[in-house]
Amino acid sequence: MTAKEKFIQLEDDKYYISADSTYADDRVQVLNHCDTFGIMDRWGDITPLGKEVQGLYHKDTRFISKIELRVNDHRPTLLSSNIKEENEILSIDLTNPELEVRPGEIIHHGTMHIRRSQFIREHQFYDEIVLENFTDKTHLLNLSLKFEGDFKHIFEVRGIERKHRGKVLGYEHPENNTLYISYKGLDNIIRKSEIRFSMPYDDICDSSGKLTFRLQLQPKQPIKLQYSILFREGSQEDKATSYSTAKKLINPELESIKNLFPTIETFNEHFTHWINRSKADLVSLLADTPQGKYPYAGVPWYNTAFGRDGIITALETLWVAPEISRDVLKFLATNQATENDPASDAEPGKILHETRGGEMVNLNEVPFRKYYGTIDATPLFVLLAGTYYQRTQDKELIKELWPNIKAAVEWINNYGDFDKDGFVEYQHKAANGLTNQGWKDSHDSVSYKTGKLAEPPIALCEVQGYVYAAKKYAANLAELMNEPQLAEKWGREATNLKTLFNEKFWDEENGIYYLALDGNKKPCRVKSSNAGHLLFTGITDSEKAEKLVKSLMGSDMFSGWGIRTLSSQEKQYNPMSYHNGSVWPHDVALIAWGMANNGFREEAAMLMTGLFDASLFIPLQRLPELFCGFEKRKGEAPTAYPVACSPQAWSVAAVYLLLQAILQIDISPEKKEVSFNKPFLPPYLKFIKIKRLPLGNQYTDLEIIRHDSNDMVGVNWKNAPEGWRLLVIK
Repeated sequence: MTAKEKFIQLEDDKYYISADSTYADDRVQVLNHCDTFGIMDRWGDITPLGKEVQGLYHKDTRFISKIELRVNDHRPTLLSSNIKEENEILSIDLTNPELEVRPGEIIHHGTMHIRRSQFIREHQFYDEIVLENFTDKTHLLNLSLKFEGDFKHIFEVRGIERKHRGKVLGYEHPENNTLYISYKGLDNIIRKSEIRFSMPYDDICDSSGKLTFRLQLQPKQPIKLQYSILFREGSQEDKATSYSTAKKLINPELESIKNLFPTIETFNEHFTHWINRSKADLVSLLADTPQGKYPYAGVPWYNTAFGRDGIITALETLWVAPEISRDVLKFLATNQATENDPASDAEPGKILHETRGGEMVNLNEVPFRKYYGTIDATPLFVLLAGTYYQRTQDKELIKELWPNIKAAVEWINNYGDFDKDGFVEYQHKAANGLTNQGWKDSHDSVSYKTGKLAEPPIALCEVQGYVYAAKKYAANLAELMNEPQLAEKWGREATNLKTLFNEKFWDEENGIYYLALDGNKKPCRVKSSNAGHLLFTGITDSEKAEKLVKSLMGSDMFSGWGIRTLSSQEKQYNPMSYHNGSVWPHDVALIAWGMANNGFREEAAMLMTGLFDASLFIPLQRLPELFCGFEKRKGEAPTAYPVACSPQAWSVAAVYLLLQAILQIDISPEKKEVSFNKPFLPPYLKFIKIKRLPLGNQYTDLEIIRHDSNDMVGVNWKNAPEGWRLLVIK
């Protein structure tokens, strides 16, 4: 989540992130690359304001807590501050305030231009400062940079108090173009920031980390200062890379990753920009792992691998970028639990919730080195494996993952349904674990009609849908792997679950499924967005699906921007809450996908339009993790949730799933067929052009056109692979 936030340690929810701070997005800029991210102010400085969350972070540790640029001990005046379109560089324009450099010599305001260009690459931060004198005289200036490092763990920054911590070892400067700031943690690991400059500094203050460069600025003769900060942990021996060398590598690397996605252009330039922004954000969140690229959940506070988030992001992008799904499956299979460990909520076959590093994790002060407290990642893993195979026919990967898939299904049966009532439920075992373990994992997200919080163990409605779909796909994969007995068993279990679920969870009066059943099988009879996820799993009876869609599109659920997480009629409803009335883009996209799959394409298009309209008001057209659930007001932006992550992987990926929903595109390598089942385009999308859509090892280009005369949609393609056919069902 974005910042200035307080981590409230409630007895029943130690990891809830409070929105009680007033952190303003327009006061900061965020850069990220893999395990490293930075939160700077718009000057490019790092300042200890408010909750003091600005900083340069690497592997869950804040290595740098202050950077302060001054000219003659004055802060420059801000002209502009922008993240470039591909997220690669923060570009800042500054100028000088009125300066008296010596008695009688004045440099007037706005006569010196200071340009900063910052980026992060391969656990290094880079900054280039270019000064240019627009007067007709030569001036002597002192440019100073001040650095501090507190080496706080990210959970410490977020508010968890520690009784003891390690020691900041202070500053070292073995050469006059380097500076080291070091810290020895209680885990006996030394963490170090290695700062290297392109020119020697003239003075240094050992007590404050302030370095001064004396510069002679001739008229119209720019002077350039570059520096990099390499973040070292333990015995890491990586060598620092210069600013110039690193910058040359950015664009080739970006182009390589961008090629994972096709190019999509539409009739509406704002919609096209939304897609392009989403692609750039996803590229910035794809981290390198030994198993390939993994979409980290979100910047800044979730800049790590989360199982559920990675799977849903992969599902959202599967039709356009199947390689992401492949790498997600491989990473999660590698990190699948193999033994019982109550301290991390791990059980054999269970899929990872999140993984963390840093001092507090090493000391077990928080349980997240590898934490498995999620009820839904395991069935979603199987579901992703099944849909990935449908999209790619990659039998080799399924063969490789088959033991993991079987272990996941066995976890569902042996551990997920621990009271053997036919439903999968959760109750955390880890002392410091999450209380609620569905995607709505805040402490107050599951309640009864009265508003009272539900008693565990809790069986969430959408989890039963995920399990149903997982077993259906697992049965198909068992046939592929020549295990017909498993296929028959899992298929039968799926059928039985569907019957039991529709009997026990359906609320006829409200036309929706219960949010959950508690430990006593008492229903949580509230209207929530969770039920909308059931539509894409196939567990809903056909006659109930229509009632469910109608219920979700009611004014108490549909805000105009998207589906609220909780109906405005419920006791716990609060449009400013995290999970009890807010709007989450990924949630809306999954519901839209399910609606369209059940024939409700116009309703799906309404949800897409709501999020598109919201994006037009949001900086960079970057949909955040969530926003408040207030009713849409004409001419006004959606109300921001103050500590929402941005970018957040499953939010920015939502646009791809929304397009899949309205187009009803299905790519079947088995049939060598690209089909569109009654595709729908709203009037503001007269055409969509898709270039380099992957079909196996080949690509095709598609053009989808809306015919205004009859609202029909036609599809053309070119560069069609040999033997493939295009099918449009009208």
